[in-house]
Amino acid sequence: MQDRFSTDHMETWRREGGVVIEHFFTPDEVAAVVADFEQVFGADRGAAEGIDKKKAGEVGRFHPAQFTGVAPVPLDCSPALNLIGVHPALIRFAQEALRTPEVHVYQCQAWAKFTGEADYDQPFHCDFANHTLTAPSENAHQNCVTILCYFTDVSEAHGPAHYVTRTDSAKVGGPELSLSTDPAVQARLQNDLQAFDRSTAAPAGSIFPYTIDVYHRGTNLTAPHGRRYALMTCFKAAGDEAIGFHAWAFHHTKPWRRIFDHASPDQLACFGVPRPGDAFWTPTTLARAQTRYPGWDMTPYREVMSVAA
Repeated sequence: MQDRFSTDHMETWRREGGVVIEHFFTPDEVAAVVADFEQVFGADRGAAEGIDKKKAGEVGRFHPAQFTGVAPVPLDCSPALNLIGVHPALIRFAQEALRTPEVHVYQCQAWAKFTGEADYDQPFHCDFANHTLTAPSENAHQNCVTILCYFTDVSEAHGPAHYVTRTDSAKVGGPELSLSTDPAVQARLQNDLQAFDRSTAAPAGSIFPYTIDVYHRGTNLTAPHGRRYALMTCFKAAGDEAIGFHAWAFHHTKPWRRIFDHASPDQLACFGVPRPGDAFWTPTTLARAQTRYPGWDMTPYREVMSVAA
């Protein structure tokens, strides 16, 4: 696999907390994921006109309608969308970013937005408040990496995420300011951050990796009949119990066969499945797992056990 990100990309991510990487995915990969999005969410959506009711300079607000297009994996579609969040190149980026060979995915969800279905404009915020019970570490490797993946062309009219680099946000205040419930503090914070606002607008197949201490916000779709197909995938170092979001086993009624029947051992390991050769695997656990997922090719797990025997 050719390199899909550079040393400069990684250095920028480490320094600024976020970086746009264009054309990370191939056109074929993008096309397959788009087909799944249209199967899951429907292709004929989006109003003729966007929602634009804010006064000039006013920042957005959170409301439930912004999140109606969010759907965690697994989804009842092909492996393309179900496994794109654990694409080998994304895993490699996370491994390098967090400086560990073992990473886990703790959030992975498709997010379809359509013009007119909501006002998607949000205030600047940081993600640590709902990804950890404490605070972002000063050591980036003890945090995590969220990767926003675009599968449609995203112009300014298609709701790109906006963000503020660490260098610029340091001129305003730390991520803890995002927790303030004082309206005056929040108004000043939002106003000051707008001066450093940057867009992640990029072609289909691009990604935006960022960290939980980076100020960012959603923006509105204004393009007639516009759509934005994106996926959020979040990686943490395996065993880091301070970071979390989804409890995958809680969603046991979802179609996990869509993932298990097609994923590699490395991809399954990102969801916490023990690797081939792990002491967890015995003839009994292999048989039980095979019963749960009849279409899962467990050959790599059996072969290691066979050699050990």
